[in-house]
Amino acid sequence: MGIRYRLVLAGIVATLMLVFAATATASAAAEVIDRIVAVVNEDIILLSELKERMAPFVQRIRSQGYDLEKERTMIFKVREEILNRLVDEKLTDQEIKRNDLQVDDTQIDNTIETIKKANSFTDEDLRRFLEQENMTMDQYRDKIREQVLRSRLVNYEVKSKIVITDEEIQSYYDSHPEIYGGKTRYHLRNILMMVPENPTDEEKETVKARMQILRTRIQQGESFAELAKAFSQSPTAGDGGDLGEFEMGTLAPRIQAAIEGLEPGDTTEVLDTDAGLQLFYLEAINRSEGKPIESVKAEIQQKLFAEVVDKKFVSWLETLRSQSHIKIIN
Repeated sequence: MGIRYRLVLAGIVATLMLVFAATATASAAAEVIDRIVAVVNEDIILLSELKERMAPFVQRIRSQGYDLEKERTMIFKVREEILNRLVDEKLTDQEIKRNDLQVDDTQIDNTIETIKKANSFTDEDLRRFLEQENMTMDQYRDKIREQVLRSRLVNYEVKSKIVITDEEIQSYYDSHPEIYGGKTRYHLRNILMMVPENPTDEEKETVKARMQILRTRIQQGESFAELAKAFSQSPTAGDGGDLGEFEMGTLAPRIQAAIEGLEPGDTTEVLDTDAGLQLFYLEAINRSEGKPIESVKAEIQQKLFAEVVDKKFVSWLETLRSQSHIKIIN
């Protein structure tokens, strides 16, 4: 964050005086050094703060080779987003001060150690990283202090007021069977007969008639696997047409529709597919056991908590903005 100023008359005058580097001759253009881009209650945001935050994003955009118009549009959008973020940070910093939230050096040390551990950094690695970012250790500690204080403010204003009930956890569990319910897998075999490329209706009907005969023989009790070995042109013919197990959602829609409602031992109608004409045989339906709610209760609670925190935080910020004096200066 940049230097914070009290928005009193003398401060405004002093800041506006910085707009010009020096008194120039009548023919020389004055160079803008800094100016105010936003007023947030008693604080201001300077152009230099905004530019510093924008720099890495602008550099990335300019390296992509966009045309000038698109580049300008993207940079303007980034400017808007980052300026809004700076406004939010000013508001939260003011709330931190109003609530007299504090963080001591020990907590800063512990946070830095946690960051180092998460990134497998030694002290030397961290210092090297800070050098690359043109940041001193004192500046880094100040940034960590800001982050810890803001996190504490969120805890104070938002998280501490959120309660996730057992009913909400149960509802989430029941509505997500694809995550917590048991898996149903369908063990399939197939018989494939190919048709000539660009077949005539007669050629296609001939192949279909042969497939219908096989389907009748299966329904009369002959082994699907043995008939697949004898007649199928599929690569799995040697294994009796064994395709393995599938979850319903992984199958092509037409095959799903054909299999739905079948019992183990049933065979589909003859299907016209991209590979050729096929019969599918449902060998078995295997259902795995789902996860008991007690084993995933903490996981669901964390998910719901994170969702509520995001919504509550946005709502809290919007309320804070509505109660504040914010002026954007273009």
